[in-house]
Amino acid sequence: MGSPHDSSVFSLPGRPRRALVTDPSVEMTTSGRCLVARVGGDMDYGTDLVFRAQFKELLGRGDRFIVLDLSDVSFCDSVGLSVLLGAWRQAAASGAVLVLASVPDPLQRVLQMTGADQVLRVHDSVVDAEAGFGV
Repeated sequence: MGSPHDSSVFSLPGRPRRALVTDPSVEMTTSGRCLVARVGGDMDYGTDLVFRAQFKELLGRGDRFIVLDLSDVSFCDSVGLSVLLGAWRQAAASGAVLVLASVPDPLQRVLQMTGADQVLRVHDSVVDAEAGFGV
């Protein structure tokens, strides 16, 4: 999927330009009955529109079981957390089940401190998440 930035600078209309540590990405694969989306890069105010659009496309596929593999997320702030919660709400509204897997420790702490881990199901690995779906 195309992104509105080059490899060193990212900007969206109305947003300041800033250098990126890593580019935002969502790579989708099918594993059994699950759609696995490997999410990478910074999840913050500078990438929220990119991730929201990619998650909307992902959820629009109509898959029933969705695993977000967050192992390649390098940073996540409150805006990134909002994007994850929004994707979860969208999935639930459509009858899909969305879970997180391979959550980096700093993001795991954010989920725990905010109570989001009480809403978002978190698994240690994609394999554990798939097992939770009975796949």
